[in-house]
Amino acid sequence: MSNNVLTYIHENRENHLNELIEFLRIPSISALSDHKGDVRKAAEWAVQSLEKAGLTTVELMETPGHPVVYGEWSSADNTHTILVYGHYDVQPVDPVELWDSPPFEPVIHDEKLFARGASDDKGQTFMHIKAVEALLKVNGKLPFNVKFLIEGEEEIGSPSLDAFVADNKELLAADVLLISDTPMLGKGRPAVCTGLRGMCSLQVDVKGAKGDLHSGLYGGAVQNSIHALVQLLDTLRDENGRIQVEGFYDNVIEPTAEERESYKNLGDYETELKDELGVRELFGEKGYTAREHTWIRPTLEVNGIYGGFQGEGVKTVIPSEAHAKITCRLVPGQDPDQISEFIEKHLEAHTPPGVTVTTKRFDKGKPFLAPTDHPAFKTAADSYEKVYGEPALFTRMGGSIPVVETFDQVLNIPILLMGFGLPSENFHAPNEHFHLENYDKGIETLITYWETVTFD
Repeated sequence: MSNNVLTYIHENRENHLNELIEFLRIPSISALSDHKGDVRKAAEWAVQSLEKAGLTTVELMETPGHPVVYGEWSSADNTHTILVYGHYDVQPVDPVELWDSPPFEPVIHDEKLFARGASDDKGQTFMHIKAVEALLKVNGKLPFNVKFLIEGEEEIGSPSLDAFVADNKELLAADVLLISDTPMLGKGRPAVCTGLRGMCSLQVDVKGAKGDLHSGLYGGAVQNSIHALVQLLDTLRDENGRIQVEGFYDNVIEPTAEERESYKNLGDYETELKDELGVRELFGEKGYTAREHTWIRPTLEVNGIYGGFQGEGVKTVIPSEAHAKITCRLVPGQDPDQISEFIEKHLEAHTPPGVTVTTKRFDKGKPFLAPTDHPAFKTAADSYEKVYGEPALFTRMGGSIPVVETFDQVLNIPILLMGFGLPSENFHAPNEHFHLENYDKGIETLITYWETVTFD
């Protein structure tokens, strides 16, 4: 990296952090309709930030849901283009009482920036904007053309983006797609992510009697909806974590023996994970390690269950209704619509007597696996190593970025997942934070990458 660019980054660090803090103050929670105005405000903020960075074309583009922010800088002298994807929406903050500081009042302590969206994904998207800004302000140009696509619905499954990408295929044409929305392997251990799990989600509604009943007058004669729901959910997995839904594993594409063997060289993850989570033992499907459980195996999880009386004290009722929320993380070969259908058939076949069961589908996304033979991947690994002093590893991630598979199918370009978060930074949970060490080194890594990237 040139000294002048590095000097620009260092001299403007405080101002840039203040800008990021301003961005993080906007409660752009896409899942909650009450925050629709805040989501738009965050989109408008991103537009202003891209304009300030020096992009020549910046536009707020409407969708059926929240708007997309598009930005571009190009030169007739450049023959290649990098497309950068990120999102400006964030997860809800519940349970808010578990936050040590208000989630939208960012604070810095212990060299960590605490706020909802600090790591996922406002902080990481912001780093790209500042890296481009530094190159443009110092050099007056870029060695390639750049496009930004920043959306506001990632945290609700990107329902508007598939159609947007298909409708704007030519506008988004590029040689490489670059995304920073994934974690590194650990502190000081950079990683290029080559695979993401997909997702499907359902709500299960169990209905018994027409209303709540007195447990003394009716108890023992009618089905209790909560008991029925618990019984039903218990049929989904066995005691070893194996999912019991017929057809669930049929199309799973297994990783190669070489890939599984490479995971053994990444360290003792089981001990590390137990220490991080504060548990005495782990749980997962037999025959696989904890790292494989989170990277290459599908899951079925009950994320929430509710029904009946939940206030203080006791109310002796037999609940009429009970509800559960289920999500599955899917691996290559699995289709979210097909898996949802399998689960619905299983629930229908195992419904206890005395109740009816209905389901409603929510977020979904297909899994993704990247080929790594494109030279952009080697440049990414080299850039990490130059800044962090450690070789970058090629890993997978257990989470999902629903639109990545759409990018892969529609744009047909290499997709580089080059993240700077840490697995322990509580994204989607209280006290989300971003280590400023990786904020600083991340910008330097991105600049190093953009100064050295090759496309052929």
